[in-house]
Amino acid sequence: MELLGSILEAVKFLVAPICTYIDHCKKLEERMTDLKRELEDLNCRKRDIESTVEAQMGWQKEVKKEVEKWLEDVQRINDEIQMLEQKVQAVSCFSRLQLSKLVCQKLEETKKLCQCNFPEVLVIDKPSPAGVTLGTTALKGETTAKKEILNYLMDDKVGMIGVCGMGGIGKTTIMKHINNQLLEESKFDKVIWITVSRELNIVKLQKNIADAMKENLPELEDQVKWAAALTDILGKKKFVLILDDVWNWFSLVEVGIPEPTRNGSKLVLTSRSIDLFMNMGCKVVKVQPLSKEDSLNLFLDNSERSVLQDPPLEEIASHVVDECAGLPLAIVTIARSMKGVSDIREWRNALEELRKCVKSVKGTDIEVFERLKFSYDHLQDSKIQNCFLYCSLYPEDWKISRKELIEYWIDEGFIDELGTRQAMHDRGHTILNKLENNCLLERVDDGNSVKIHDVLRDMALYIKSKNGTRFMVKAGMQLRELPGQHEWEERLEKVSLMCNSISEISPDISPKCQRLSTLLLKRNDFSMRIPESFFENMHELKVLDLSYTNVEYLPNTISNLENLTSLILVGCKKLRYVPSLAKLRALKKLDLHFTSIEEIPDGMEMLVNLRYLDLFSSRLKEIPIGILPRLSRLQFLVVSWQSRTLKIKGEEAAALMKLETFVGRFHELQDFNTYIKSIQGERPTSYKLFVGSQEKDLWSESFVKDVILCGCKIGGEDQILLPNDLRCIRISKCHDVRSLNEISFFRKATQLRVCDLIDCKGIECVLDLSVIPSSSSSLQNLENLLLSELDRLSMLVKAEAAALPTSVAPPGIFTHLKSLCIYKCPDMKKLFPFKLLQDLQNLEEIEVRSCGQMKEIIASEEERDSMGEGKDHTTTSFNFPKLRELELCDLPELKSICSTSRQMVCDSLEGIKVTKCPKLKRIPLYLVPDLVNGQLSPPLSLQRIEINSEEWDELELDHPNAKTILRPFLQY
Repeated sequence: MELLGSILEAVKFLVAPICTYIDHCKKLEERMTDLKRELEDLNCRKRDIESTVEAQMGWQKEVKKEVEKWLEDVQRINDEIQMLEQKVQAVSCFSRLQLSKLVCQKLEETKKLCQCNFPEVLVIDKPSPAGVTLGTTALKGETTAKKEILNYLMDDKVGMIGVCGMGGIGKTTIMKHINNQLLEESKFDKVIWITVSRELNIVKLQKNIADAMKENLPELEDQVKWAAALTDILGKKKFVLILDDVWNWFSLVEVGIPEPTRNGSKLVLTSRSIDLFMNMGCKVVKVQPLSKEDSLNLFLDNSERSVLQDPPLEEIASHVVDECAGLPLAIVTIARSMKGVSDIREWRNALEELRKCVKSVKGTDIEVFERLKFSYDHLQDSKIQNCFLYCSLYPEDWKISRKELIEYWIDEGFIDELGTRQAMHDRGHTILNKLENNCLLERVDDGNSVKIHDVLRDMALYIKSKNGTRFMVKAGMQLRELPGQHEWEERLEKVSLMCNSISEISPDISPKCQRLSTLLLKRNDFSMRIPESFFENMHELKVLDLSYTNVEYLPNTISNLENLTSLILVGCKKLRYVPSLAKLRALKKLDLHFTSIEEIPDGMEMLVNLRYLDLFSSRLKEIPIGILPRLSRLQFLVVSWQSRTLKIKGEEAAALMKLETFVGRFHELQDFNTYIKSIQGERPTSYKLFVGSQEKDLWSESFVKDVILCGCKIGGEDQILLPNDLRCIRISKCHDVRSLNEISFFRKATQLRVCDLIDCKGIECVLDLSVIPSSSSSLQNLENLLLSELDRLSMLVKAEAAALPTSVAPPGIFTHLKSLCIYKCPDMKKLFPFKLLQDLQNLEEIEVRSCGQMKEIIASEEERDSMGEGKDHTTTSFNFPKLRELELCDLPELKSICSTSRQMVCDSLEGIKVTKCPKLKRIPLYLVPDLVNGQLSPPLSLQRIEINSEEWDELELDHPNAKTILRPFLQY
């Protein structure tokens, strides 16, 4: 019996694997079916998870890591099962066992993923950045102070640090380097930089700190409640708060700054006053002047090292550096002013002037100013010096618009009249560049703005205080009342009270400022009226700026300011009344942009010296006939195009022979044509002209040469005339043409860059070469094309009948096209004819939306038509080398982007967006093979793929691993 039992065990041992093998072989298909069913359940769960994530996602949110990992695993299992299914279909009998085991393994993995549970909330807040990296210049010799500050920052016993030194010594530069280093080292939760400046405002400081923390304070402005809120916000973080350029003592409790040492946080202040730090209990770090060696190196870095090759010159340069007393700001500004000077006599003269200035004064700040004043004196041109001094009228640390500043300089007469405003602006930019190169101004905001260092601003005000006249500058100081009568001295030349909260002007104040030439009151809260007495004794006033105030009526005393050359009232949205201007014959600029005036001021016809007139008021009813021709010196004219009653006559506009910039509406086509006949090839240099009925259009400062046509007849015998140098055109609700080249202008529109066609019922194609073949190259320089709501549009280009099949474009039409956007064109079925692709090498953006019959982006059947039967069609790809964005939305009939035999090579592609395209099953994106390992990769520029999860699941790509490769870029 024992023998029999052993035999049975042996048989069982031998037979079991065979049974298992048979079982696996028999049940391979059955298990594969189970796997597919389980995978379907998993994908349903995946879609639910993705929908939940999409609903919960918002600003500064990100998917939890566990959810992200689960989604990646689900995608991986999908790709693996897809490959497994292909193997099962081609399996031999010898491989069934191995495959069946693999199917079982994947089945278990799929079940395990299905059983994974998540909490209700699948997203979390993104970690906010610790702070902002600041732009810096290289440190020269200030490393001792930097090390001392860093040591205190790492010392748990030190909570408050005061960085002290004279103006221009380098305190801010050192702290900017420390700010950036702290961000790199990540030892603090938050690093906050706030520039405080001379006038400390607690509420403004509280708001700036909250903004830096990306937190909201209670809506009602309440210093005490805000302090409590800030204390709570800051108390939860280990922070470094850097307050730059502090002048006055303040209470940490009143601001809401917790005791810094409590949780390892730090407060760092920079100031010129060591007493301030003593009163606040700070550890003091004093920034010392640069050593002789460091000073010389900094000087040579900003001047020219060639002076070292001439021993006598080197000796004088060394003495010049000595006079800078180790002050980096002085060294840099003086070095820049001497750059390019090689004559030893000029160097000796510079040294003598510098020594004379410094020896004649005492007092730390004044000594600094006199050293810096050398660079100001070295400008030599008094008008350029005045341009620099003018910058001190702005608030401290203010970003000053270059364009605005140049306009002020023109108003003040600092820039000579050079014939054209363009020439004067060019001169203004030249002056700005010179001031920047001499380090008297700093370029910011990509070159569109400048800043003046607070020490240089103080120097400018010091310079004015030494002259017979002076500036009163209280800009950006949070004033709620006008300075008292006693502060309006008779010797005042310019007064700047801009950017305050002054709500009214007391009738008791009547400044007796007989020399006052400039008064800047913009960005205040003046309401209703300004008292009549306020302007009574300002007879020399030339520039008056009341922009962005709430004033409704100007006092009649303005009518007596006979020396006024510039009256600026931009953004006074409540302004309804401007008194008579008949006596203001010196007036060169009148700016009423965004006001509410209904009638032009009386006496306008007397302003014969007017160069700049802006009448953009939507309520303005008319410009009486005969006034515009009398303003024959106008160079800049803006007239509201939003008014339904204001009409410009063509012959009156044509009489303005010096006009360089013109914005306005011609209600009648005849008036527009009359004006265009008068300007062809000559003027203006920039324009935005509206023709016909009202069209919604936002004001844009960037217009160059634009025409907007709306609701008018533009074709036929009396067709519209257009400027030869037209750059941008919008045609809306013009229904009498079938293609653009029915208008003669479009047969030679070689300078046109932008074209918008909107809601034109007659348009069938953009160009019809079957009618006028010679216009095939008329749009070759076009860069942006927008086609919207064109009910009959069926193709971009209709070709010459005898030469090519219809809808096949000859070469050279859109060779410079960068952006093509098509919206709501229901008759469009194919976007590009295949033949046109060779001309689209500069295309950067394709956007197609809501075109109900669009079936193909690149027409595939035209390959045979255009290339001929029997030709070789083996080319597998086509190039869009500059394409960055492809967006296809709401195209219910779209089946393909291109032929199934082709791929798109898009080396610059950044984003793909596909939504509501249910029939689109393939994105023919070419994946780049790695030359080393042969693996595929997407274009290096690719950043995102936006697509609905269901559409992504159904999408086919040209490589089995493509979805895995592209998945990191998905944004559902």
